[in-house]
Amino acid sequence: MRALFLSLFFALSLAAHTITIAVAANVSYAIDDLKKAFEAKHPDIEVRVILGSSGKLTAQIRRGAPYGLFMSADMGYPEALERSGDAITPPRVYAKGVLALFSPRPRDLSRGLETLLRPDIRRIAVANPRTAPYGKAAVQALKKAGLYEKLLGKFVYGESISQTLTYTLRAADIGIVAKSSLMSPKLRHFRQGTHWVDVDPHLYTPIDQGIVLLRPAGGRADYRAFYDFILSDEARTIFKRYGYLLP
Repeated sequence: MRALFLSLFFALSLAAHTITIAVAANVSYAIDDLKKAFEAKHPDIEVRVILGSSGKLTAQIRRGAPYGLFMSADMGYPEALERSGDAITPPRVYAKGVLALFSPRPRDLSRGLETLLRPDIRRIAVANPRTAPYGKAAVQALKKAGLYEKLLGKFVYGESISQTLTYTLRAADIGIVAKSSLMSPKLRHFRQGTHWVDVDPHLYTPIDQGIVLLRPAGGRADYRAFYDFILSDEARTIFKRYGYLLP
């Protein structure tokens, strides 16, 4: 019996696959639920996640990082990887990201982004628009609202949207963050209208988030299975629960 058990164990070990995927920082709050749902369907596939800003992950992919799939925070980076030949599928939108104005302490947020003009707000956390699509969207919203130039001296830049959230919680008075972060179990105690509000969606271009398979995936069925799962109704339900809009 012991010999049979060991044989079965080694057979299962050999059958197991590990896939390595690059995931934009804003998805870090939903990725555990996505992984859990996927691995329940595919117990022979282990998902290894590398998190970072979309710009930095793209640079790593171009330098040969062995990621087989990329979930970007926008469509621009996957489109560039398709043009360079690093992506082997056309970019597909898997979710639409939403910006939120977030203060760890209760505030009157009824004026939306104009709240940032208050004299007691001295530090505003924003993602770096050069590397983080959520930062680019935040700057776009601030410019369209006519506030960007007035607030320039107050910005504290995070290299990714997750670092921007950390700055908002620890070093800034308020921040422009991914709404998905506020749906995470650790932050759900913060209340809409008291601690956070949606940034007016008319102020920025919708953040279409794109997914592509990359060259290291080759023709592997395990990467394709995860790719198909992210575009499935089950994954869409999870994204919706984390505050994303659906494509």
